[in-house]
Amino acid sequence: MIIHQLSWSANKSDGLIRGTMSNLFQDLKVIDGASFLAGPCAATILSDYGADVIKIEPLSGDRHRSSAAGHPSEFSWQLTDRNRRGLALDITSEQGYATLLEMLKVADVFVVNFNAAQLKKHRLEWETLKAINPRLIFAQVSGYGLKGADANRRAFDLTGWFARTGILDMMRDKDVTPTLPAGGVGDHATAMTLFAGIMMALYRRDRSGEGSMVSTSLAVMGAWANALNLQAVMAGIDGADRRDREGWSNPIQNVYTTADNRHVLLALQNVGRDWPKLVDVLNRPEWLEDEALKPVKALFKNRLRARELIAEAVREIDAAQLCRRLDNHGIVYSLIARNAEVIDDPQLIANGAIVDSESGVPGVERTFATPISLSTEQQRTPQRAPRLGEHSREVLADFGIDADTIAALEAAGVVMSDSAE
Repeated sequence: MIIHQLSWSANKSDGLIRGTMSNLFQDLKVIDGASFLAGPCAATILSDYGADVIKIEPLSGDRHRSSAAGHPSEFSWQLTDRNRRGLALDITSEQGYATLLEMLKVADVFVVNFNAAQLKKHRLEWETLKAINPRLIFAQVSGYGLKGADANRRAFDLTGWFARTGILDMMRDKDVTPTLPAGGVGDHATAMTLFAGIMMALYRRDRSGEGSMVSTSLAVMGAWANALNLQAVMAGIDGADRRDREGWSNPIQNVYTTADNRHVLLALQNVGRDWPKLVDVLNRPEWLEDEALKPVKALFKNRLRARELIAEAVREIDAAQLCRRLDNHGIVYSLIARNAEVIDDPQLIANGAIVDSESGVPGVERTFATPISLSTEQQRTPQRAPRLGEHSREVLADFGIDADTIAALEAAGVVMSDSAE
């Protein structure tokens, strides 16, 4: 279905999609009409493995472009919208809407993050789209889903993924206000869910010849992410409620501060086996003789005291020494890494999580690869995200729209082309 994908990818010299190619999705034409993170990130996974992804933006540009206002680098835009071509199109106009429908007639995947009301407003309901292209995969992500009282409620991952689903309720100690979580985490998790749904729909299309609507939301994905804790509540075990009454209940699965003010997360599971090891790590042999600290029953009955004792002992050891001791004893733990350390983590680099970029954009000399590795495929080398309207004429021509019509659309203010194109 792709007319020029291989040739233009090979011949571009401006830093856009000219690196190492994956052929896995080379026959897929994907229209990314979503904004911000969750929807576009799902499209990025497809583009990283060879799909021809076309970013449609309003003539004013995707608001995500300015989300890093005041910073000298477009780091978020470059991470999320790399490896695609850019089309500036006003789909709110009749001509723009008609142009989009012409493109959707031959597209394989259409990604949006419109809520129920927006789908209706823009006349992009699934019934409308499948009538013009029965093979289309329509991938939609929203804050709270397409049904119910909150179907049209706006959301970001902070609200829809973290707050609404109880995740933040589990991320605090007794009598402590939840900490504002890291942005983008829920978006990226939801993007993986949307990508998986697209793959399911493509598999079904290969078998049936029919397209599908794929839908997920930040709230649905957040509830799934928190399902272990929520299922416990359904079974009558509310960990958050117990913590509110008693404090955290597990002294050997907790965060402790070292002598040099680093933080270590202990994650002991087999208490009978690992408690003596931890005692040795912390050089507190007297604990083994203390009946109040005998695993398992006494230790957890006196969990608050145990937590205080462990905290005092850890506070006497610097992080490097503590990590060495924990490693030598085979105890599961992790030093809580600073973000500045993560970007140079040799383990992540060795496993291809952090890769060199050919974007040519300051601050994006390296970036994060799609977190899926196939033995038979190599991801594209990350390239620069498109300028607003950078490939408008090229994209429309690929969809069979002649030069006179494109010029008329530009004159009418329906299409904008980057002057540097």
